Amino acid sequence: MRMKRENSQGTLIGKETEYGFAYLGIPYARAKRFGYAEEIPYGEEKQEAVAFGPACPQYRMYFPQLENPERRFYHKEFREGLSFEYDEDCLNLNIYAPKQAENCPVIIFIHGGGFNSGANSEEPFRGGEFAKRGVITVFINYRVGVLGYLTHEEIKKEYGREGNFGLDDQLTAIRWVKKYIRLFGGDPENITLMGQSAGAISIQYLCLNQDLFGLFKRVIMMSGGGLFPKFALPRPADETRPYWQELMARCGCESFEALRTLPIEKLLTAEHEMKMTRKDATYHTMPVVDGVLIPDKTDKLIGMPLPVGYMIGFTNNDMYAPVMAHIGTKFGRANGAYLYYFDLDAPGDHNAAFHSCDLRYMFGGLKESWRPYGERDFEVSRQMTDYAANFAKTGDPNGEGLPEWKPAGRRSAAALCFGPEKTVMGRPDYLKMTKNMLTKGDPKDEVQA
Repeated sequence: MRMKRENSQGTLIGKETEYGFAYLGIPYARAKRFGYAEEIPYGEEKQEAVAFGPACPQYRMYFPQLENPERRFYHKEFREGLSFEYDEDCLNLNIYAPKQAENCPVIIFIHGGGFNSGANSEEPFRGGEFAKRGVITVFINYRVGVLGYLTHEEIKKEYGREGNFGLDDQLTAIRWVKKYIRLFGGDPENITLMGQSAGAISIQYLCLNQDLFGLFKRVIMMSGGGLFPKFALPRPADETRPYWQELMARCGCESFEALRTLPIEKLLTAEHEMKMTRKDATYHTMPVVDGVLIPDKTDKLIGMPLPVGYMIGFTNNDMYAPVMAHIGTKFGRANGAYLYYFDLDAPGDHNAAFHSCDLRYMFGGLKESWRPYGERDFEVSRQMTDYAANFAKTGDPNGEGLPEWKPAGRRSAAALCFGPEKTVMGRPDYLKMTKNMLTKGDPKDEVQA
């Protein structure tokens, strides 16, 4: 059934569901290639919001041979059976709202994908379970890869900054939600950011910008909180220009304007060639210190994050598992975060609790998976969704029927451990994570989930 939402600003046609309403593919901004996003006001025109919008162009469009074993693994986990549209006009979001929503807390989710892939329509990015708990969820698309993070002096001349288009898209979407979510029954003063992998790292960057104070109240960082001692540290923007100048040469573009009009397939082909020949490619296709969104080196800013509520988690076979655990725990202890350790191995293969396996549990999407999840898995999934919903509502994840979750402190590194047995407070087992990392392959292969 279609749901028509009307107000003085226009009409939005979405879908009615068993839990409430889904509004899909809502455009929140537009941007020219290598230009910063400009907000699209809600209700600018009558909008059909019944289908997912396009994702940012990425390697999956033209290079199926890049689906190596690691990427085929994630294809089976989150993309198999789904169809995706890719277009540079990709700045859209999906909203899942409860029935009769009024002043509901809001979660904005930022997907991962190594800053060069991903889409807000992948499994398990659905908001039904949170809607049942009285929480609105928003899933955003943003620019990735060369389209999201290229730097060039002409960009600096035009905008006074360069790079970080993808990170700026995220911020534009957050501001759009804060401005218009009341029209969907949400509370603009109670916004929680949630992200996984590159999405969590993006949130960590935003939390180091004091100019964003008051934009959101809480954050949930899944496999990406901390950023130190030397992990995911962005470089100064101008230091990354030579890399992109080499890409222009591969494209045969003698001017920046030629690069702006180059067919997307040629642009992505050149980007792919760079990745195959430059070992440092990953460190260029990510946010940079631009003096605006990331005002300074993050290892200098990490000690002064925004005073918001923090929830941070990691898995036993995470990306660089011991490092992830260390940086997340260290940051969590310094900021009174609620820490969790996901130690429940995924059934059906021998990949343990792999990087991103906790996403299905968080959003209640176990039934949609090929894996033979059991009773304990569904119990943990209910707990994770309950904890996150409570945290979004009040800043305290605890609630009736849930094991007590205590925040970390300078004298306590305890985390809530989700495992095969009863959920309890404990200390993460670094030895198990190290063993998994050594026996399951190098987790760096999993960064581009």
